Amino acid sequence: MSSSNCIGICGMRPCCRILMGYRYRSSSVFGSQGPKLSDAVVDNLSKLRSRSLGYIRAIDPNRRGFNVSDSDWGHRPGVCTSGVNRVGNGSKRGVLVIRNVASDFRNHSTSVDSQVNGKSFESIYIQGGLNMQPLVIERIETGHGDVVKEEESRVEVNGANVNVNIGDSKGLNDSKVERELSEIEKEAWRLLQDSVVDYCGNPVGTLAAIDPADKTPLNYDQVFIRDFVPSALAFLLNGEAEIVKNFLLHTLQLQSWEKTVDCYSPGQGLMPASFKVRTAPLDGSDGKFEEVLDPDFGESAIGRVAPVDSGLWWIILLRAYGKITGDYTLQERVDVQTGIRLILNLCLTDGFDMFPTLLVTDGSCMIDRRMGIHGHPLEIQALFYSALRCSREMLIVNDGTKNLVAAVNNRLSALSFHIREYYWVDMKKINEIYRYKTEEYSTDAINKFNIYPDQIPSWLVDWIPEEGGYLIGNLQPAHMDFRFFTLGNLWSIVSSLGTQKQNEGILNLMETKWDDFVAQMPLKICYPALEYEEWRIITGADPKNTPWSYHNGGSWPTLLWQFTLACIKMGKTELAEKAVALAEKRLSMDQWPEYYDTKNGRFIGKQSRLHQTWTIAGYLTSKMLLENPEKASLLFWEEDYELLETCVCALNKTSRKKCSRQSQIQV
Repeated sequence: MSSSNCIGICGMRPCCRILMGYRYRSSSVFGSQGPKLSDAVVDNLSKLRSRSLGYIRAIDPNRRGFNVSDSDWGHRPGVCTSGVNRVGNGSKRGVLVIRNVASDFRNHSTSVDSQVNGKSFESIYIQGGLNMQPLVIERIETGHGDVVKEEESRVEVNGANVNVNIGDSKGLNDSKVERELSEIEKEAWRLLQDSVVDYCGNPVGTLAAIDPADKTPLNYDQVFIRDFVPSALAFLLNGEAEIVKNFLLHTLQLQSWEKTVDCYSPGQGLMPASFKVRTAPLDGSDGKFEEVLDPDFGESAIGRVAPVDSGLWWIILLRAYGKITGDYTLQERVDVQTGIRLILNLCLTDGFDMFPTLLVTDGSCMIDRRMGIHGHPLEIQALFYSALRCSREMLIVNDGTKNLVAAVNNRLSALSFHIREYYWVDMKKINEIYRYKTEEYSTDAINKFNIYPDQIPSWLVDWIPEEGGYLIGNLQPAHMDFRFFTLGNLWSIVSSLGTQKQNEGILNLMETKWDDFVAQMPLKICYPALEYEEWRIITGADPKNTPWSYHNGGSWPTLLWQFTLACIKMGKTELAEKAVALAEKRLSMDQWPEYYDTKNGRFIGKQSRLHQTWTIAGYLTSKMLLENPEKASLLFWEEDYELLETCVCALNKTSRKKCSRQSQIQV
């Protein structure tokens, strides 16, 4: 392969490749049209095809190799082992990676020049990333006499003790506090360690599941961005920062590459749903292999849906990394700042929509199958609001970003008002909807979305308590989805998308309806389930989403950590402790299932994977947050009154618009 066609943008150990499309995207993130590959290069790339897409190098194979936490910059050849997932009996299969490290890392730095006449935010120019030689990698078997000792960076469980204190930016702490762990916590930490995936000798994430009995893992043997978040928090809260930093940087590399489905490419800034570490034959070498990152942007997903929530979770995790470790240098890097801007640009792009909420297709978030959430689902809006608030904190303000920051502020103000005003329902609001007049044509209309009162479901009339309420699942013209979606409501509390009174009302409702949301296993992903003809029409008779199973009213233990965070914020820690204690009775005995079935959560899900990593990590994160509630304040947001006082409507001089924003400042 012509080395002049290889460009890297990340300061990670550059010993491997990323599986991607044939060409660089014609993207302003690189400042110009990507280099056109010669016929010989295309021919070499085609030899590595495993799907309809080809592969291309995303990291210079011979750039200065270094570890993000390594301070040794000596000019010496290095050898690193990249451990393949260690699951089961502990046998290891490894890859010997031989690197050439000849040039100073400063020669590979990035710089940003603002584009005056360009739609993108900036161009990145890569220096010193050309004229490199390919990496040589040989596959080896490792047993009791390992050729190379694998570098471990894991949470260590020594006997009965584990570090449960927060580390510094290096994952170190001079005054570590140890406590006696329960047997279930020891098991959970061991399983979390077993799920860790290495790439070029460095941990980069955790597998979705490590079910030893699963013969057809599908994509559960991949690292998912949304699934890794509770794992990342568990590691960060335990003082282990390296794996999270590696994850953030490697997924950032994947962002700027071309993603194509049936000759069409989505917008810049899209983050992958997941990635897998694979080994592929090295070009022109017999018996030699190299590790590659193979991302999935939705082109392999069921339904071919782009993961809208991946980029939002990535921004949220980036902020959490800085808050917990105190290391803010990562978010200040040029490539990281560019990644944030690309995601924001994708989300803030003007369209036909009249609302500040994000318009998405069905299956674009945690509920990744057809469940009637297309439109403006609460989960996406809550994550979107959180990501905007994170970006507002992390963006470096200068002449090139001031317009973006202003757009973020305007969207935050409009989005919070929209959700608080139109998504909230309680007994008073439902009675108001019940008396709505329809077909109102006026700027002063009360029933602005032309909601027909007959849409109020019969179950809701008797179910909603006198005290408390919640944010509905979706809102579109002539349509309100009255289902309670747990993640969206919990994250609205965490991010202060709802008012203080609304946040209190959500938890009051969950406490009052404990048997509906928790019962024998926390927590219902949504309530109630779609049944009978409604299930057939809305899900398409999905055999996996039958009533009270999977996304259709199943119980998901991973939601524990978000419930815990919301409870700590609202001063209801006892609710979280009650839920965690209930989960502890069964999770280990049931082998850490992905989800539970039936209305009360009695049965392990009929298609549930066991040893589900985010079930394990969600439990551990909940335990550590309860033990260190002061750390939870690093992960949630308080009300921002400046946003409430800043309204886009105030900038409009016409008299056609009226805004009731001021009514929310007092609540």
